Amino acid sequence: MSAVAAAEVHEKRAGSAPRILVFSTNNISDPGIDLAGSQHMHYSPGVEVISLPCTSGIKPAWILHAIEQGFDGVFIAADGDECAYLPDCSKRASRIVGEAQALLQQHGHDPQRVKMAAICSVCAEPFTKHVQQFSATLAGLRSSGVQ
Repeated sequence: MSAVAAAEVHEKRAGSAPRILVFSTNNISDPGIDLAGSQHMHYSPGVEVISLPCTSGIKPAWILHAIEQGFDGVFIAADGDECAYLPDCSKRASRIVGEAQALLQQHGHDPQRVKMAAICSVCAEPFTKHVQQFSATLAGLRSSGVQ
């Protein structure tokens, strides 16, 4: 989908909650996100979660693809220093986010459409707050006409 077509999709949904794709990890952030749901914490109904073994496995092209397919933003619920697979996972994940932001810019999208935060297995409240704040940021981008 071209940047123009993606902008049209975003415009059609101007009154709806921003769609956010969340990349989460099986062992660390998934339990925290599940806890937010089981505790009936409120966050955007536009959130969709994809589970992965490790944050460092995310490809910047996946983030671009999600935006070009109509997601307003991509949130990476990172392992932080708790990754069971790689001791330098945090550094790798930071590099991936930087590369994704550059890729988004190259394709005419605002780099603010990707956000990363470390979410632990009991971080229901922090996850909820991050997603609420990110949703507000994305809604602001949408209302200002920024891609």
